[in-house]
Amino acid sequence: MRGPLGAVIGSYPSSDGSTQIGGIIRHNRKCRDVVFLVIFIAFWVAMIVNSSFGFNQGNPLRLTYGLDYKGNVCGDKHANPNLRELELTYWLNPNQVYLSGLKNSQFKLANARSICLMDCPLPSEDALNWVCDYPEGDIRISVEDWINRNYDYFEFLTPEMRNTSLQLQGPCYPVIFPSVNVFWRCQFIAHASNVSLRHWQQMGGVNINEDIIIDKSIHKSINARSSVLKRYMADIGKAWPVLIVCGGLLPLFLSVIWLLMIRHFVGAMPWITVALFDILIISVTMFYYLKAGWIGNDAISPIIGEHDPYYHVSGRELNHLRAVAVIMTFIMVVAVLTSIAIVRRILMATSVLKVAAKVVGEVQALIIFPFIPYAVLAIFYMFWFSAAFHLFSSGQIVQNDCNSNCCAYDLGSKRVNCDRCCGYSIHYTPHIAVAIFFHLFGCYWATQFFIACSATVIAGSVASYYWARGETSPEIPFLPVFSSMKRLMRYSLGSVALGSLIVSFVESVRFMLESIRRKLKVAGTIPDGCMGKTVHHTSQFCLRCVEGTIKSVNRNAYIMIAITGKSFCRASAIAADLIMNNILRIGKVNVIGDVILFLGKLCVSLSSAVFAFLMLDTHKYRSAHNKISSPLFPVLVCWALGYIVATLFFAVVEMSIDTIILSFCQDSEEHQGTAQYAPPLLIETLNDQNEMQRLTQ
Repeated sequence: MRGPLGAVIGSYPSSDGSTQIGGIIRHNRKCRDVVFLVIFIAFWVAMIVNSSFGFNQGNPLRLTYGLDYKGNVCGDKHANPNLRELELTYWLNPNQVYLSGLKNSQFKLANARSICLMDCPLPSEDALNWVCDYPEGDIRISVEDWINRNYDYFEFLTPEMRNTSLQLQGPCYPVIFPSVNVFWRCQFIAHASNVSLRHWQQMGGVNINEDIIIDKSIHKSINARSSVLKRYMADIGKAWPVLIVCGGLLPLFLSVIWLLMIRHFVGAMPWITVALFDILIISVTMFYYLKAGWIGNDAISPIIGEHDPYYHVSGRELNHLRAVAVIMTFIMVVAVLTSIAIVRRILMATSVLKVAAKVVGEVQALIIFPFIPYAVLAIFYMFWFSAAFHLFSSGQIVQNDCNSNCCAYDLGSKRVNCDRCCGYSIHYTPHIAVAIFFHLFGCYWATQFFIACSATVIAGSVASYYWARGETSPEIPFLPVFSSMKRLMRYSLGSVALGSLIVSFVESVRFMLESIRRKLKVAGTIPDGCMGKTVHHTSQFCLRCVEGTIKSVNRNAYIMIAITGKSFCRASAIAADLIMNNILRIGKVNVIGDVILFLGKLCVSLSSAVFAFLMLDTHKYRSAHNKISSPLFPVLVCWALGYIVATLFFAVVEMSIDTIILSFCQDSEEHQGTAQYAPPLLIETLNDQNEMQRLTQ
């Protein structure tokens, strides 16, 4: 049996009917769900240990650049020799590249001899150019001189070295095929230079295959799924200024502006929000069309730097952008039609938003409070992203085990070496995949936890306002927000940890099921018939419904936790009971209010996406080593961060509405259907008979 909430938080009537003065009553509170708070703390310790593994083993340069034949990462200043400015991977032996592209060949491109260069070499128009191995041994020139000589020291070779070079065993190799910089790999163009080839043949060089297949293996390596995923992660790292501006500062500014406008122009805000949402979602869709090449000539290109405009290279990134453009088109159409459909209901949202605006005006610290969880999340995300880049690049560089002919001249030993001449690859063990998944889960749980803490504090502050009859008197704590924070920190952190864990767990289950489905589809073991597709879509729909229901239950549970100090499960039961008993009374008003607030969050996040597109379209991110492979991931991250920031600030209005409505329901039940503590504006909104008739029609 629930006790009256007035005896828990707010003023309460005594046995003689008078009102007791003395402030808010906070008795009968104790620490709840402590076990889950301990689990959350242990999880944070595990997160730190997991991240330290990434910092120790990872190197974010691996996400962008390739390896040379010594196992060095191109662009690494700590390599031997110093490769700080040598960022491009170039394969020296064209016959090895050709062999790796044959269908049934056992030779892999990873075992072809490769070095790091500053730019991709081109054949000479009247002679034969050479690219030689890193200078060492008898080649007594510095790396700087080697670069200045265009990597060519053929004239310094001994007769023996020249002979092995003509056998394509090094240390110098002919430049027969032109190449272009494709994501920091020198992609061969299957069009041999006739002049260079004639000079090579005149010098007695071995036969070089000129087949069009010469560029197949490099192209396949560049477009491998793992390579594309690494580039997407690297894009996020390169675009960190965009993330700070468009994912942090811009949504902060827009959210505060939205709150202030709700406070002073509440009648117009629903209309402004709906119109702005339609404009922004159309703008984002058009940007995707531009970058996909379906509008204009500004499609993304995998080629870095100057190149022949008639030479085109396809990449997975362009296909991904086009797929997202199609999805966004569908979402845009549905969203615009939905926004048109709810226009007639906007007046309901205006009524309930007026109540929230009055609360924000009375408890003005509510506008300032979201800056606290915002700052905490900003610090957390900086640590998390840094650890994520290291975890994604924390594989071990190991030498391949190959049985192929990879003999090459070793300048150190002064002979042709056929032992341990295989190339190097980055080996990822299963525990790295587990560590990455754990890191992703930790991010989601931590985000939900901080959002839940913020919502609980706001709910406690608004409840103080409601149960003190909306009066700014000594019965309201001097600083209701900080009093609510104190109650949260002292009693309810475990309950909040449990609620955020449930949401994170359901989302993780949905993610794992989707991953399993994709793997089965790739393996060809998933049924493609109507039954298989129906089962898949039904399961996904059910999981999304469960997730949405849990989030709604959690939000109301946090309100009751803030008001009653009960455990999470008990608070959920109380909230669900109140809602079910008053569903006809509050249903439509609350739903329409939530829709407008959801559109407001999307306006902030879509604005972040639009500005991210504009920043990423500047010269800085379209050329040189800062070039991103695709704006897709940075824009999505900015959108997600913008939505999270908007959620923190919009929770002021959202939780104000939900807290007041739940308090109103409890107040009505305690006083035989007549709320005693409700502000007049709320009674006018929810209790007017004409309004009720219109809502229930």
